[in-house]
Amino acid sequence: MKRSTKITSIVIIFFLIITTVIVGRTMIGNHFKKKFSKRPPPGIIVTAAKERIFENIISTYGTAAPVQTQSFKVEKYEILRPINYNQKVKKGDVIADLKNRKIIAQFDGTIGKREFSEDLEVSKSSILINLEDTSSIYCDVDIPEIFVPFVKVGLPVDIKFSGYKDKIYKGSVDSFASRISEDTRSLATRIKMDNVSGEILPGSFLEISIKYDVRESLSIPDTSTIVEGENVFIYKVDEKNKVLKTKINTGDRYIGFVEVLNGLNSGDKIVAEGTKKVRPNLTIRPIEKGSKKKQANSSWGKKDKSKKEEPKKSKLDWLKKLNIFKKSES
Repeated sequence: MKRSTKITSIVIIFFLIITTVIVGRTMIGNHFKKKFSKRPPPGIIVTAAKERIFENIISTYGTAAPVQTQSFKVEKYEILRPINYNQKVKKGDVIADLKNRKIIAQFDGTIGKREFSEDLEVSKSSILINLEDTSSIYCDVDIPEIFVPFVKVGLPVDIKFSGYKDKIYKGSVDSFASRISEDTRSLATRIKMDNVSGEILPGSFLEISIKYDVRESLSIPDTSTIVEGENVFIYKVDEKNKVLKTKINTGDRYIGFVEVLNGLNSGDKIVAEGTKKVRPNLTIRPIEKGSKKKQANSSWGKKDKSKKEEPKKSKLDWLKKLNIFKKSES
């Protein structure tokens, strides 16, 4: 009889332990569920779809040449006075004063000197004087025939010179040949630009970027796109700050932006960054792209600062309560 009583007691204790564990886990689970359910929506960077300029570019290179050049062969013994090389002259100014004649500038330009080749005997007694008009520079380039349908007179051109790496000069397509070269399968094209500052010298190596099909289209940041196979999606944010996965058709990419052909309207708000943190139908706290991230006013993870901080208790506080250090009033 005593043995059966012990077994019964053990069984009862075992079930009490199991019941206590189950009740405890349930209470802890409800506590954390209630606590974490108050977590505010995540802050996600958003932006609006806007119109911007898109353009296609033909990249090539060439050599700078002055718009006008005139050369004069001069015998050294004929020169009466030293010639001021690298000096700018006006039309009608005297370039060189010789024994039998004077060389007159036919246009505004800069005086330059060029020696004959060293292997020529004539270089010892003669020199070449150049008058170059560098107020405008032209550059002859070859355009691959695949781009020929897009080449037109007046197309805008960006020009870079290695001497000023951070500066972009503006030019345009001045003219092009009437036929494609059979040897290079390209179209000879002349680029022209202003050079009033004289920063680009004749003979300089130039990087040419010809712009064509310049247009204004709807754009979004390339960080906002989600590529799944052949399809492209974005997260669109509605008026209630809920994100909706939306399919779009894209065009060209240009300087960090993607051209949107359809699927969005100008002004639509979309997720700009952090698409991996977002899922469809999730409510978010939008943060405008470019603005500082500000946490929402919530009590999540913050201590209540409305209550004044209580002063720390000292070991001698009980003496202060006795008021033994205060003088008694007469």
